[in-house]
Amino acid sequence: MGTMIAIGAAIAVLTGIGAGIGIGIATGKAVDAIARQPEAESKISKNLILGCALAEATAIYGFIIGLLIILLLK
Repeated sequence: MGTMIAIGAAIAVLTGIGAGIGIGIATGKAVDAIARQPEAESKISKNLILGCALAEATAIYGFIIGLLIILLLK
């Protein structure tokens, strides 16, 4: 039973990988866009920060679910 809880928590925390990849891709594309159009930097940065916050929220949800699995199913 204990190993199943650990495996479930590990799977829940894997959402951080997707968030990290997504934020990396978004940042790279934002840098490319700013290099092409420096005058649009403020609009691009605003959208980048919003997108990063939403992507990071999914990682935080996965982390919280992992903690809940460990703490509540002990």
